[in-house]
Amino acid sequence: MTTTHSPDAVPGPSRALSFDRAAAQYAAARPSYPDALFDAVEDIAGRPLRGARTLDVGAGTGISTRRLHDRGARVVAVEPGPGMAAQLRRDLPDVPLVRGDGNWLPFETASADLITYAQSWHWTDHARAGAEVRRVLRPGGTLALWWNVADSTVPWLAAQEERLVRFFGVGPEHLGPRRAAAQDRDLPPDLDFTYRRVPWTRRVPLATHVDNLGSHSAFLTIDDEAARGFLAEERALLLAEFPDGTVEEAYVVELHAAVR
Repeated sequence: MTTTHSPDAVPGPSRALSFDRAAAQYAAARPSYPDALFDAVEDIAGRPLRGARTLDVGAGTGISTRRLHDRGARVVAVEPGPGMAAQLRRDLPDVPLVRGDGNWLPFETASADLITYAQSWHWTDHARAGAEVRRVLRPGGTLALWWNVADSTVPWLAAQEERLVRFFGVGPEHLGPRRAAAQDRDLPPDLDFTYRRVPWTRRVPLATHVDNLGSHSAFLTIDDEAARGFLAEERALLLAEFPDGTVEEAYVVELHAAVR
């Protein structure tokens, strides 16, 4: 009999807040985003990020917040999890932070030029979040949703995906590390979205890659011993393939952006 360790098929509040227990690991190991992504956001929005009144919703530890801030956006981070918010405050003490989530945005009507959801739209109630976006976004403002998706056309990442699917007993669409590229994103239906794919890579120590893998909710919501066992086996397999202890992670950022 095969034993699997299935995460919740439908994201819920408890799974969304599971990141709090691994906030420091998340901040240290998760990938950032390439310059080309923010170039694409500016192109679709028809304006520079510099000076844009921006809400980064589901900001987590501030990975996307930092990039938006560095591009000159007047960004406010919005994060529900206390552990993630505390890590963001430590890492970005000069960036305003508001405790909230995508289903209820504590901001004035028509007050934002840009609202972003980096790796976070799928944690929302899409109908409620869509209504809040339409309320808070000014006419002519832009909603940008994006996801870092592991590029499974790379052989070693494809093999890892197969191991993850066997371990969890679910398809890639239910795994944070491999959120399926073709999945229905449940985008707000009354906005005209432009879709862009932005490929990029990063070279990291093997330990960082394994920590990145372990920082996803699929691992954070199962038995700790089972998670540690899989990640230890994965580390050993990858060390045999990459004896210098360095891997090149390959991603495609999937961007969906719409001007209101």
